[in-house]
Amino acid sequence: MSTKPSLLERLKAGIQKTRAGLMEKIEDAVSGRKEIDAGVLEELEYALITADIGSRTTAEILERIRQRVERHLVGDAAQLKTLIKEQLLEILEATERPIAHVAEPPEVVMVVGVNGAGKTTSIGKLTRRLQSEGKTVMMCAADTFRAAAIEQLEVWAQGTGADIIRQEPGSDPSAVLFDALQAARARKIDYLIVDTAGRLHTKTNLMAELEKMRRTAARVIPDAPHEVLLVLEATTGQNGLEQARKFTESSAVTGIILTKLDGTAKGGVVIAISRELNLPIRYVGVGEKIDDLLPFDPQSFVASLFD
Repeated sequence: MSTKPSLLERLKAGIQKTRAGLMEKIEDAVSGRKEIDAGVLEELEYALITADIGSRTTAEILERIRQRVERHLVGDAAQLKTLIKEQLLEILEATERPIAHVAEPPEVVMVVGVNGAGKTTSIGKLTRRLQSEGKTVMMCAADTFRAAAIEQLEVWAQGTGADIIRQEPGSDPSAVLFDALQAARARKIDYLIVDTAGRLHTKTNLMAELEKMRRTAARVIPDAPHEVLLVLEATTGQNGLEQARKFTESSAVTGIILTKLDGTAKGGVVIAISRELNLPIRYVGVGEKIDDLLPFDPQSFVASLFD
């Protein structure tokens, strides 16, 4: 049996709460209604906003539906589901970007985000996923401000058998990164995954630190970091977006890891994040287990919601 259906099934299970809430409300809005009137559109608006698709995106979707109704391109309430599905897919596909692949390893992936969003856990799970694809992985413990962060990463390194480069707590993160880049290149490791501090004394400090790390990476390995992944919790909803904006402004984020998608009925935040930040979702976390980080695919996601 191919792994494709199992990925889709696992994604379906992971967004069960969102699917149940959203589909139920959409069904309520359209069932038994032939005509698309203001009442139907109002109920659809409620359905989309409560799934955390975001007010801007919701307004756009409704506006496009209104235009089609006015031009008599859609007349039956049952067609609305297909219309919404198409628009959600369009939004997600608009932000898709191919993952940068390097001619010569290592591929450098920096992982950023506030403390508590699941950064270190995501690094452990991402390591396992890459290893399952036959890749070698090294971890870099560059969150040197919290001794606990270094210890946590070491536990993941032991659990996955990945190499780890670390220094004493309080070391300069860019110095740790420099060592790791050199080691990864010397050992011909496929992926170097870099943990970074989630919170320093001030926000500006944190952003300057990330900027310095990016410069360090580029000096050792041209075009590094190849990916900067921002870890966000699906459950933070719209204020997660505010956090994310601050990171995207200063650390040149290239994609999102969205954690705890299974624990929320507001999984529509996937759409809001993609649309508002204009960034691709790279991976979604749908559970506690080490292999519960799934590569994100817009078509599978939308199919999981609607089909």
